[in-house]
Amino acid sequence: MEILKNPYRGQTDALAGLADIPYPSEDAETAVQLTEKRPNAAATPLMTQDSLADSCEVGTVWIKDERNRMGLGSFKALGAAYVIAHDAAEGDVGDVTYVTASAGNHGMSVAAGAADYGARAVVYIAETVPEAFAERLRSKGAEVVREGAVYEDSMAAAAKAAEDNGWKLLSDSSWPGYTERPHRLMEGYLVLMQEVIEAMPRAPNHIFLQAGVGGLAGAAAALARKAWGDEPIITVVEPKAAPCLKESIAAGEMVTTSGPVSKMGRLDCKEASLIALKGLARDADFFATISEAEGFAGDELAAGVGLKSTPSGAAGLAALMSSAAHREALGLDEHSSVLLILSEGSE
Repeated sequence: MEILKNPYRGQTDALAGLADIPYPSEDAETAVQLTEKRPNAAATPLMTQDSLADSCEVGTVWIKDERNRMGLGSFKALGAAYVIAHDAAEGDVGDVTYVTASAGNHGMSVAAGAADYGARAVVYIAETVPEAFAERLRSKGAEVVREGAVYEDSMAAAAKAAEDNGWKLLSDSSWPGYTERPHRLMEGYLVLMQEVIEAMPRAPNHIFLQAGVGGLAGAAAALARKAWGDEPIITVVEPKAAPCLKESIAAGEMVTTSGPVSKMGRLDCKEASLIALKGLARDADFFATISEAEGFAGDELAAGVGLKSTPSGAAGLAALMSSAAHREALGLDEHSSVLLILSEGSE
């Protein structure tokens, strides 16, 4: 594992080129109220895991288990479907087509949200996405279109389809000129963090947040700072093959990274969401990258205590267990209370 201390912690508008980009929402009340009205709404478990604490040589490990969120298998059930629920609260969406690209859980959230409120969902997937996932999307009523060799190709195709057909593009990332829907989507993720805040007896000393484009990490960090101030040390975790947030922080501006395909597929994002990047530049203390082997080791450790996930879902745990060389820098010791998010179930 490698770490970078964030030189912008606590600063506002510190990164170049993001002045017009909004910070992540902190409106957990609105997110909770609307989410409670959705089908299958229920809080997910928050638990302590003594054997993981022993393995990682810390005092307490808290696990927020998102593997069965709303029956969709991941925290992303709170995202795109929340945007559609918000649209439906403002008017009928029966004639609306939502289009997106996905390699996993985001597409399921779009499909489920559209089905819940009578809208249409079209999900573009790359040629490499397994047919089993395409069938899961179809089972939720989505139309599936294969386009391109990689995710970026399918995203470009989805954006073109939205423009050509007057459909609503619903991405979980943000870029210049496209911030309103991803901002709302990230607001949905506040629900899981609000559940944590209400359930924990006191603030943790540390929070490890895995990140792809950074939506979950950005939302969770923003609400953690609102509730607990400076107390938790927040570390953002990415694959070494896709360090888009860490490298952008190092450069002081948004940069696009390149590298091999990571087996931590949900986190294999070469370009960050600008909303998440802006928020994490203010709110995160450290940015860490983990190797493929470390990611798999974290997943195996979780499975060994009955928390079967994926290298992506258990990446926060992987970083904690791989932190031996950085414990002093991170402020970790045998008394530390650590919060982790198990973000998805096994594939």
